[in-house]
Amino acid sequence: MSDLLGKTVGEVVVRRPKTLPAGTSVKQARACFADDHVHMLLLTESGRLLGTLVRDDLAAGIAGTDPALLHSRMTGRTIGADVPAEDARRLLLSRGQRRLAVVDTDGALIGLLCLKRRFTGFCADSDVAARAAERAR
Repeated sequence: MSDLLGKTVGEVVVRRPKTLPAGTSVKQARACFADDHVHMLLLTESGRLLGTLVRDDLAAGIAGTDPALLHSRMTGRTIGADVPAEDARRLLLSRGQRRLAVVDTDGALIGLLCLKRRFTGFCADSDVAARAAERAR
């Protein structure tokens, strides 16, 4: 997309994504997925990303008391901030994904890359804030 050309993931990332503590239970994670806008959960500790969860990670047979981190993964769910934004968009499309956690080389969470429903660009902090305000009304 022309508006992504010349931009990096670091320039289009949601910088204040909702995160959950590393000790979050499966039951708590499932409750977060009750919101259909939530596609990926970010499990963090001291600003470091320790795991990501999508709905399919939490099969029905998993006990709600289990630590969600045990069922999380990082492989295929993270990207660096220096990757060209258009390359990231194409990667997400090829994988059938809409979210990637953005991390630095030390594993610190920079933000969440969120592909819009129309697959043409990425959500911004202002988009997320507007949706939250709308839900609060």
